[in-house]
Amino acid sequence: MSSILIIVFLPLLASAIAGLGNKALGNVPAKVITTGALFISCALSWPIFLSYLAGTAEPSVVPVLMWVQSGDFAFDWALRVDTMTAIMLVVITSVSALVHLYSWGYMDDEPDQPRFFAYLCLFTFAMLMLVTADNLVQMFFGWEGVGLASYLLIGFWFRKPSAGAAAIKAFVVNRVGDLGFMLGIFGTFLVFGTVSIPEILAAAPGMSGATLHFLGMEFHTMTILTLLLFIGAMGKSAQLGLHTWLPDAMEGPTPVSALIHAATMVTAGVFMVCRLSPMFQAAPDTMTFVTLIGGLTCLFAATIGTTQWDIKRVIAYSTCSQLGYMFFAAGVGAYGVAMFHLFTHAFFKALLFLGAGSVIHSMHHEQDMRYYGALRKQIPVTFWAMMAGTLAITGVGVYWLHAGFAGYHSKDAILEAAFASGTEMGRTAFWLGAIAALLTSFYSWRLMFLTFWGKPRWSQSEHIQHAVHHGHDEPEEANPARQEDSGHDVSHHVPSPEEDDGTAGYHPHESGWVMLVPLILLSVGAVFAGFVFSPYFVESESFWQGSIVYNEHLMHEMHGIPTWVKLSASIAMLIGLAVAWFAYIKDTSIPGKFVNQFRQVHAFLYNKWYFDELYNLIFVRPAFWLGKVFWKQGDVGLIDRFGPNGAAWVVERGAVVAKKIQSGYLYSYALIMLLGLIAAISWVMVR
Repeated sequence: MSSILIIVFLPLLASAIAGLGNKALGNVPAKVITTGALFISCALSWPIFLSYLAGTAEPSVVPVLMWVQSGDFAFDWALRVDTMTAIMLVVITSVSALVHLYSWGYMDDEPDQPRFFAYLCLFTFAMLMLVTADNLVQMFFGWEGVGLASYLLIGFWFRKPSAGAAAIKAFVVNRVGDLGFMLGIFGTFLVFGTVSIPEILAAAPGMSGATLHFLGMEFHTMTILTLLLFIGAMGKSAQLGLHTWLPDAMEGPTPVSALIHAATMVTAGVFMVCRLSPMFQAAPDTMTFVTLIGGLTCLFAATIGTTQWDIKRVIAYSTCSQLGYMFFAAGVGAYGVAMFHLFTHAFFKALLFLGAGSVIHSMHHEQDMRYYGALRKQIPVTFWAMMAGTLAITGVGVYWLHAGFAGYHSKDAILEAAFASGTEMGRTAFWLGAIAALLTSFYSWRLMFLTFWGKPRWSQSEHIQHAVHHGHDEPEEANPARQEDSGHDVSHHVPSPEEDDGTAGYHPHESGWVMLVPLILLSVGAVFAGFVFSPYFVESESFWQGSIVYNEHLMHEMHGIPTWVKLSASIAMLIGLAVAWFAYIKDTSIPGKFVNQFRQVHAFLYNKWYFDELYNLIFVRPAFWLGKVFWKQGDVGLIDRFGPNGAAWVVERGAVVAKKIQSGYLYSYALIMLLGLIAAISWVMVR
C-alpha cells in the first residue's frame, strides 16, 4: 500500500515547495507542481475505491513512524485504509484536484498565486491526515490542520478587513467545538486506556451500560464521551449554534468556498461521527441529540437561504442545511446513508460553488442576484452545469423508474431512514427534512430563475457600470461580499431594467476552458453518482466491511415504508419549484407583496435569526468589556503601576534624593561619614 503514502504526503511536499519557493519559484511552476500533485493523488485514490466496490480489497494499516511512547500512553503514526477511508480519499482528492485546476483561471490575475496554491495543498494534506487516522490524536492533528488551513484560505486577501474578520471568526468558533473534541479524546483515553481507534471501537459495545461518578452524580459514560465528541463535530460541520462562521467564510476566494463547503472541512464532523459509530450506538441519548440538532439545522439554514441575495451565501446556507441531513441520518443509525449523501453532496455542491464563481467571474465580480438575469445564452456551459447541480440538490428523479440525479438517491434515502427508524425523534426529523426539502427546492430554483431567466438587470449594478466605464475587471478582493449593511434594499423587490436593454452595454463572457472542464466533470458526478453507487452505500453490508455500524434491520424497514413517504421529497421538490416559478417568472410582484405582508418574518430570516447579534450581545461585548477591564484596571492600573512603572518611580525619586546629597562639598561628605561611623558604633554597642 505504498500508494497511500504518495496520496497523503505528495500534497504536503507540493505545498512546501510552492510555499517556500513562493515568488522566486514563479506562478506557473507553483501551479504545475501543486495541481500535478493533486491529480496524481486523485489518480491513485480511485483504484483503491474501486477495489472496495469490487470487494477485492481488505482493510489495512500502513505504519509511518513511531510517534509517542510515554508509559501506558503510546501510539504510532499510521495510515488506516478501509472503506470509509477509500470513500473520503476519492471525495477529497477529486474535488481538490478540480478546484486546483479551476483556480488556474479564476485566480489568474492574483499576484500571489504560489501562496494560494500552497495553502490549497496544505488544506488537502490536513484533511487526508484526518481521514486516514488510526488513532484519535492523529485525527486531532488533521482536525486542527484543516482549521489552520481554512483560516489561511478564508483570510487569503489579508488586506481586506472583512476577510480577516471572517477568518478570525471561523478560527474562534471552531475553537469552541474543538474544546469539546479535546475533552472527548481525553475522556476516551481515561475510559478505554488507549487512543487507538480500532481498539476503542472494539470495546465500545461492552461499555453501553457503564457509568461514571462526578461531583456526587452518576452519568452514563458513553453519553458523556459522545456528546463531547459531537460538540467538536458541531463546530467543524457548522451545526446549529456553532454555524455562524460558515456564511462568513464566503469572504475568501470562490475556489476556497468550494473546497471548504464541498469535500473537506465541513464534512469532517460527519466523517468523525460515522467513523466512531460503535461509540455513538452505545449512547442512545446522544443519538437522539444528534438527530435533533441535524433536523433543526437542515430546516434553520434552509429558511435563511430563501431570503439571501448573495449567490455564494445562498449556496453556503444550502451546505449548512445538507450537513444537517447527514447528521440526522447518522442520528437514526443510518451511517451508510449519511456517508452516501456526503459522497454525492461533494460533487453537486462543488459544482454549484464553482458554477457560481463562473457567474461572478462573467459578471465583473457582482455577487448580488438582483443584478443578474437572462444569462442562459450568454454563458451556456455554466448554465447547464449549474442546472445539473440544481437538479441534483433538489432531488429530481422518477420514483417508478428508480432513477434520478444524485440528490434524489441520497437525500430521499435519508428521509426514508428517518421515517423507518420508528422513533419519535426520527419521525420529527423526517418532517423537518421534508419541509427543508421544499425550501431547498425553492431557494435553488429561485437562484436559477434570478440568474439565468428574466430580463437583464445588469445596468443596475455599480460593478457592471464600473466595468463599462473603465473597460477592465477589478479583482474580487475589491468587492466585499454584500451583507445587510451594504446599503442595498433588502426587500424581495427585483429591479427592473432601465429604458435601454438593461445591459448597460456590458456583455458577459463565458469562462475559459480551464474553469469549464472542472464544471463538466463535476456535472457527471452530480448526474450519475447517486444512481451508480446507491446499491453499494445503502444496501450492501459487505461493501462497508465493518468500517461503520450497519443497521440491517433499519435498511430492511426502509423497504416497507408507505409510498407517500418515498414520494415526499419529490412532492416537496415540485412544490418548491412551482412557488419559485410563480414568484420569479410568472408574477415577479409576489415576493414584494409577501415581504410587505410579513415584514417581521422576512427581517428575522434575512438577518439569520439574529444569531450574530445575539452572540455579539451575550459573548462578544462582555468579552471585550472584560478584556478592557483587565487591560485598564488590571494591567495598567495594578501591574504596571506597582510593577515596572512603580519601580521606575522609586528609582526616580531615589535619584532626586541622592542628587541633593551629592552636593560636591568636602564638609558635607565628612559629616555623612561621621554620622555613618556613629551609627555603626551604636549598632555594635547595642548588640
